[in-house]
Amino acid sequence: MPRVDNGIGFEWRTQTEFYGYPLVCIAFGRSDRGGMRVARGYLAIGQFAIGLITLAQFGVGFLFGFGQVIVGLTAVSQVAVAMLFGFGQLATGYVAIGQMAVGYYTLCQVGWGWHVWRQGYSDPEAVRFFCDLARTIGLDRLRNPPRLLPENGPGTR
Repeated sequence: MPRVDNGIGFEWRTQTEFYGYPLVCIAFGRSDRGGMRVARGYLAIGQFAIGLITLAQFGVGFLFGFGQVIVGLTAVSQVAVAMLFGFGQLATGYVAIGQMAVGYYTLCQVGWGWHVWRQGYSDPEAVRFFCDLARTIGLDRLRNPPRLLPENGPGTR
């Protein structure tokens, strides 16, 4: 049930808890002490949130996060700071897909990584990896990858 106080905003959490954290917590606005409300739960939703799965403007999603600025194992956000998979305008991760990205396998406009597929340069291993990934998730539109540049790097003819 909603928790009411003199602050501006809203906070709701399920009564079912595991190890002191609710299954779902939703929090927005400021508390009666003037601090920002932070959603904490297994599923955390709010402006600021911390949980296993997080939907937030700013948050930590230990397994998955979706929002504007997210840190976690996997993240889909404008700024995705992830360890395994990051997708966003600015993304990091073992697999990073974004306008600017840093990762082991990187698909980007501008980026750095061990195997990079970016504008003007296509590492054959990165092309193979991302084409296989696209087929695996059902996106067969990458069947014909662009012409690969020589392995010596961009600008080599």
